[in-house]
Amino acid sequence: MEHIDQAKRSPTGIPSGHSAGAPAAGAQAALASLRESAAGAAVRDQRRTRVRWFILFMLFFITTINYADRASLSIAGNAMQHALGLTPVSMGYIFSAFAWAYVIGQLPGGRLLDRFGTKRVYAFSLLAWSIFTLSQGLVAGLAAGAAVTVMFALRFAMGLAEAPAFPGNSRLTSSWFPSAERGTAAAIFNAAQYFAAVLFTPIMGWIVHRFGWPYVFVAMGALGIVMTGVWLKSVYAPKDHPRVNDAELRYIEAGGALVDLETRETQGSAAAVRANQPAKVPMGASIREMLGSRMLLGIFIAQYCINALTYFFLTWFPIYLVQQRHMSILKAGFVASIPAVCGFLGGVLGGVISDALIKRGHSASFARKTPIVLGMLLSTCMIACNYVDSEFLVVAIMAAAFFGKGIGALGWAVVSDTAPLEAGGVCASLFNAFGNVAGITTPIVIGYLVQGSGSFNSALVFIGANAVVAVLCYLFVVGDIKRMVLTRSVAAH
Repeated sequence: MEHIDQAKRSPTGIPSGHSAGAPAAGAQAALASLRESAAGAAVRDQRRTRVRWFILFMLFFITTINYADRASLSIAGNAMQHALGLTPVSMGYIFSAFAWAYVIGQLPGGRLLDRFGTKRVYAFSLLAWSIFTLSQGLVAGLAAGAAVTVMFALRFAMGLAEAPAFPGNSRLTSSWFPSAERGTAAAIFNAAQYFAAVLFTPIMGWIVHRFGWPYVFVAMGALGIVMTGVWLKSVYAPKDHPRVNDAELRYIEAGGALVDLETRETQGSAAAVRANQPAKVPMGASIREMLGSRMLLGIFIAQYCINALTYFFLTWFPIYLVQQRHMSILKAGFVASIPAVCGFLGGVLGGVISDALIKRGHSASFARKTPIVLGMLLSTCMIACNYVDSEFLVVAIMAAAFFGKGIGALGWAVVSDTAPLEAGGVCASLFNAFGNVAGITTPIVIGYLVQGSGSFNSALVFIGANAVVAVLCYLFVVGDIKRMVLTRSVAAH
């Protein structure tokens, strides 16, 4: 009777002794299932973060500093040449010191990137090259012979320290960007070389005019040291970044980003690292196979020719404006920034055009080669400067040439598309080594041409001829642009 009374008193009409346990549990499970489904839908529908574009901004700004540090000698060069009594040939060798070490350091730098990851190696690189840049301001009190020796040594050390930078850029864009955005990403970080001239050339020219040439090196070196700390606090691999969400990770991975390329070797077991990274292969074997690839060899040689234009603008161009066009260093600093603006715009536009062609269904070969060929052909117009006297026309022609060079500077996007997965860092370093041999030969050849002829006319013809060779390489040597796969005998190691 007591149970019956309790049942009557129950508001649900169910005896309290039975408590409706099974139906209640089912309702709770159904509610939990609904919540999980809603959470899953929220995850699927969440708005993608855009952390990859912040990573690209950091690459762009650090690369801007990188190129400004390289170009600091060209801005200080005319004043330093007169203060220390240096000949054009001596200046040519000092200009080339950076590239000697930069080329030598490419393969070891690429191996370090593959071994220790981009973040750590890049940070050490940035700190070291900034210290060596700052130290160049200390040679002002030395005699001419000692100054040449010390400056050569410091520029050499700076080149060695910068060696991992561009291969590191390539690795980070490969890991953060899908294939359809990679051309734009590579073009943007590569366009930093022009933005360096836009932003820092007038500033450095003003520093030389106001304070003297040694202070250019001190200011740029100090900036790089500060940015090392910013880099360490803000740059991570895709799966390590605290601000990236699952939606962005899924998007970039589905689009071909190599999100496991920068797996943290220090925070996981060796088995986990091997599971998340491409197998490493012997460097010698992979280099031999890459050099035996007609496609890669054509890309490497073309990059040498394209970089001949880069190193003319980085080294001799401001001196050309001062000595042949009779501008003051202050005016030359501002004038040199005008072609650089055009180069920057062309550099970004080339990547955008290339990616747009891919999105419209064109092959990677057509999408990458078209801007390169057309841009390099346009850059040959610099030879016309030999036939005009007007400052306005000289600047306009150089601006057009620099615009064309910017459009055609898609080599890093091509490497991202073609490098073997097992040796991406080494391939990028080999590409960069070939390209920067031009940093050795171009300043020296121009130094001899200027000293021998007393003008820059033959130097401009030399630079234009390099652009033509780059066009021929992409048209007749490279062939189809596609990712190289190492043979089983190499990959098995």
